Amino acid sequence: MSAPFDRLAIIGLGLIGSSLARGVRAALPGVTLVGYDADPAVRATARRIGLADTIADLPGEAVRGCDGVILCVPVGAMGSVAAEIAADLDPAAIVSDVGSCKASVVDALQAALPGAVIVPAHPVAGTERSGPEAGFATLFRQRWCILTPPEGTDPAAVDRVAALWRALGSDVEIMAPDHHDRVLAVTSHLPHLIAYTIVGTASDLEEITQSEVIKFSAGGFRDFTRIAASDPVMWRDVFLANREAVLEMLQRFSEDLSALQRAIRWGEGDALFDRFTATRAIRRSIVEQGQDDAREDFGRSHD
Repeated sequence: MSAPFDRLAIIGLGLIGSSLARGVRAALPGVTLVGYDADPAVRATARRIGLADTIADLPGEAVRGCDGVILCVPVGAMGSVAAEIAADLDPAAIVSDVGSCKASVVDALQAALPGAVIVPAHPVAGTERSGPEAGFATLFRQRWCILTPPEGTDPAAVDRVAALWRALGSDVEIMAPDHHDRVLAVTSHLPHLIAYTIVGTASDLEEITQSEVIKFSAGGFRDFTRIAASDPVMWRDVFLANREAVLEMLQRFSEDLSALQRAIRWGEGDALFDRFTATRAIRRSIVEQGQDDAREDFGRSHD
């Protein structure tokens, strides 16, 4: 397979950045990889595990001579990181990212890198783990990667970024940035907000938490705690960057929750059954589309 980039810089070496590096190494071994992270300890770990051909000590040093740059940093840091690489960025380089909010990222990158070729991306994949040792090459396989190029972006640049993600096993979709943010607000951001809230509520019930909630955690609560273990910096930035879409979906959720509350209060079993039947069908469609595992216990290993 012909590589879409010759020299690729990955800025930010956490779960997504390190998985990207591993995936490129496996699928596109001819690409020269340069990595950078603002944390010296992360850079040291990346060097120790051989995550890239070179681990730079400065962001400008990392992007120098690269025809592709991918920012794998929290969405709140996109603008400041882009400003740090602006002076060293090759004018022909394509700049992309992996943030889960797109409208704010487009604005931040265009402001920091006027005239640069920008093709934002969002690989819809992840785990609750973080750090350079948490990554794995197959993270993006059979997962969506959504590209949100600003209006007027060179189609050839979009094709190159799409080719990179397809090489890693992703299915690629193109959306407008604001449409992406509304879709992800309900499919990703709101579930994380609910998980953080439920786990926080349980923690606040101090009289039972220590003796009963943790000890007798059922599967549903355990799944919520897994989501709530995600990187707090990343999710703080996501909720602030996508606040309008998140608040809109949160309002809709609150209204639906109130309807369920009324059904429970007034013993409306048929309404509850109909709602649960409809949502069960949605779960089946997610499995059918290959976005989760239908095996018992979500495919978890019990070895």
